[in-house]
Amino acid sequence: MASIWVGHRGTVKDYPGFSPSVDAEAIRKAIRGIGTDENTLISVLAERSNAQRQLIVKEYQAAYGKELKDDLKGDLSGELKNLMVALVTPPAVFDAKQLKKSMKGTGTNEDALIEILTTRTSRQMKEIGQAYYTVYKKSLGDAISSETSGDFRKALLTLADGRREESQKVDEQLAKKDAQILYNAGEKRWGTDEDTFTEILCLRSFLQLKLTFDEYRNISQKDIEDSIKGELSGHFEDLLLAIVHCARNMPAFLAVRLHQALKGAGTDEFTLNRIMVSRSEIDLLDIRAEFKKHYGYSLYSAIKSDTSGYYGNTLLKLCGGED
Repeated sequence: MASIWVGHRGTVKDYPGFSPSVDAEAIRKAIRGIGTDENTLISVLAERSNAQRQLIVKEYQAAYGKELKDDLKGDLSGELKNLMVALVTPPAVFDAKQLKKSMKGTGTNEDALIEILTTRTSRQMKEIGQAYYTVYKKSLGDAISSETSGDFRKALLTLADGRREESQKVDEQLAKKDAQILYNAGEKRWGTDEDTFTEILCLRSFLQLKLTFDEYRNISQKDIEDSIKGELSGHFEDLLLAIVHCARNMPAFLAVRLHQALKGAGTDEFTLNRIMVSRSEIDLLDIRAEFKKHYGYSLYSAIKSDTSGYYGNTLLKLCGGED
């Protein structure tokens, strides 16, 4: 069965000749020795697919009576620990935990919420919702409701429901109709009808939206982005712009996010780790290509100059190469 978490443009693939027991034993030795053998941990965990890592986790538990993630937490520290634990976490659980962290503490990390909820497919969102409930005994919708408000909350809840159409077919008549409805809801009236924007942008497939945006341009003589910027504000505006960006070119949207995480004074490891881990089996090759196209230098070189040590090496392994 093809996993909904695996695409064709990833940098990490199933490791040929994989043996969970050999890997589990190598990891156990790497952790148990005097001082940790990080290089072994990296060469095993960063070069196996998530499905294979789950088999290692099972084998490790069976052979040593311990949770691999607990041993990694006990043995490593800092960002290397966070990254290694992320690698051995099933994708839906990882996303659920990232969403939880985005809503924890004093401030909500709206950018992270937006990024996760706009880039996951409907089927992925359904699994993330189940994982969230399993881990936190609270629904993702309730969590989002208590941390956000207004039109932003409404749109996030619609995305969290995982109801976006995923068909590969496009309907030209519907695109024309939706484009006119969006035009009537924004540019053409006093005050904006936010619910209309939410409904169309959160429920139509990305392919359908692409066509709708072309039609919108024909009707209004301007890009949908410009209308959104002119009509809306705050986090709701950020969310709708992210949806438009993802519909047009999701790898480019994620390349921009990585660039923001890596540029400037400090590195935003929370974002960097999440995108590198969660896209490594889906579309990281495309994200790399977009990064190079946009910024003139490779993602690999950006990671190399911005991170260091075993942590940097693990990210570079996931990145998979120079462009």
